[in-house]
Amino acid sequence: MSHSVFKEGLLHDQVVVITGGGTGIGFAVAESVVALGAKVAICGRRSEVVDAAATRLRANGATVHAGTCDIRVPDSVSAFVDSVLAAFGRIDVLVNNAGGQFPSPAEHITPKGFDAVVRNNLIGTWNMTHAVATKALIPQKGGRIVNVIAQIIRGFPGMVHTGAARAGVDNITKTLSVEWAHHGIRVNAVAPGMIRTSGTDQYPVELLESGRKSTPLKRLGTAEEVAHLITYLASPAADFITGQTMYIDGGQSLWGDLWTIGDDR
Repeated sequence: MSHSVFKEGLLHDQVVVITGGGTGIGFAVAESVVALGAKVAICGRRSEVVDAAATRLRANGATVHAGTCDIRVPDSVSAFVDSVLAAFGRIDVLVNNAGGQFPSPAEHITPKGFDAVVRNNLIGTWNMTHAVATKALIPQKGGRIVNVIAQIIRGFPGMVHTGAARAGVDNITKTLSVEWAHHGIRVNAVAPGMIRTSGTDQYPVELLESGRKSTPLKRLGTAEEVAHLITYLASPAADFITGQTMYIDGGQSLWGDLWTIGDDR
């Protein structure tokens, strides 16, 4: 990945925690920040995925702490955050990237399916945010939080469960940016559109093609492009930006529609 846009050493010795850091956007963020001098702590539910990612990062000289963590479980989150502090002594940046969802018409989503997505994307994000803030950022009077949500500005037809959860995180972002400003904490969010990752590769080909056609730039984004924006918001260059959700979607939020409205009334 090219980092010519960023100053060399921009994140020197900064400690960056990335949830879901083993794959996709999370791993791209890890690669981006370590190239700028950061130390990273990555976590995920599957140890083999997290360990493999850590090995790849270390092969390029990165300082990495890796661990398993289920962000839906407060005790698991607390234990992971404690392990990061034991390893590095501080946390400067939290990137809430972990999450997951599945495309489905609303009427086909079961209560269990809806609950699972909300627990992961909303409750999990809150669990990690609260733990990192209370254990590290608030005591040290400073830090940055970047929440990865989704392109939800006009609702999220076809994924009502994650639309509801991500809208909750959008509001958390705005609320905490005000509440925690006096602690020196900046809180922002990134809202990707259709991005080609290992996660979206599980979606039907027809959905990805529809996403491409409904994007004014007529292509899918890349994990590296999203990582560039997250890296900027995680850096001192963005220290007068807080409470904002930045859309990175090729213009889709302004124009394209993935969902076809039926005419069968």
